[in-house]
Amino acid sequence: MSTLTEVEKRYLEKILGMESGYVLDYNDMTFGQLFSRHGVEIHGAKYQIYGTSKAKKMRAFWEREPDVLVGRVVSELLDVYEANCKLNGKKVDAAVLKESRSIVGRLSGRPQPTPSSSADDDFLSQEFSVPKLEKLPIEASAVPIIEGRLAEARKALVAGAYLSVIFLCGSVLEAVLLGAAQHEPARFNQASASPKSKEGKVKQFPNWTLAEFIDVACEVGLLKPDVKKFSHGLRDFRNYIHPYEQMVSGFTPDEHTAKLCFQALKAALASVAGERK
Repeated sequence: MSTLTEVEKRYLEKILGMESGYVLDYNDMTFGQLFSRHGVEIHGAKYQIYGTSKAKKMRAFWEREPDVLVGRVVSELLDVYEANCKLNGKKVDAAVLKESRSIVGRLSGRPQPTPSSSADDDFLSQEFSVPKLEKLPIEASAVPIIEGRLAEARKALVAGAYLSVIFLCGSVLEAVLLGAAQHEPARFNQASASPKSKEGKVKQFPNWTLAEFIDVACEVGLLKPDVKKFSHGLRDFRNYIHPYEQMVSGFTPDEHTAKLCFQALKAALASVAGERK
C-alpha cells in the first residue's frame, strides 16, 4: 500500500476534484485507458472495495498499490489538470498544485527541494540535547531499548554507517510518538489529521504510519512546525530501508543527511519532553 497520509490525500482529492465522485473530466473509458498505460485494470474488483465511482476506485488504488506506482499515475493526472486549466481558461490552484507535486516527488522517492541547504545549516547549528528518557511518555521497559538505539546511532555516525543512523533514528522517533499517543489518546484521536478507516473511524495507534504521528503531534502542539518539517525528512529517508525505494531514487544518504536526521530526532525528543520552548 502507498504511504499517503490523510493530509496528503486531502490535497490530491482537492486538485483532482474527487469530492464529486469523479476524477477530473474522465469518463469510465478514458479513466480505464489512463490506468491501462500503467498496467492497472482500475475497473476490476480489486479497486471496488469502497464503491464503483471513479473517486472511490482511486482511493482504493492509493490503498492497495506502492508509492512509486501511485506517484506515476498521480503525476500524469496533475499534468492533465494543468492542461485542462490552460485549455479552458481556468486559473490553476497554484498552492494546492505545488503541494501535490511535492507529494508526487515524495512518492517517487525523489529528495525534496525543501528544506534548503541554508535551512539545513540553521537547523544543524541549533543546540538540542537528548532529554532524560524518563521524561518521555514511553514505558519504563522500553527505556533501555531506546537508550541502546541512541548509543548505536552515535557509533554508526562516527563509523560512517549513515543509512543505519537514519533507520535507528526513525525507529526511535516512531516509538516515542506512539508512546505520546498512548499517553494522551483523546488528544491524538480528536485531531483533524488523525488517520481514519474506510468506515470513518480513527485507526488504532499501532496502525498509524510515522507520517501520521508526525502530523498529529504537530497539530496538538507536541512538535513545532520546524521539527515537523525535518521529522518528515527523517521519515522520507527512513523509507530507504526498502532497497527498491533507494534504487528508484538513485540517492545515497551522506554524513550531512545522517546528521540532519539525528538533529531532527533530538529536536523532536526535546519537544515531546517539554524542554524546547
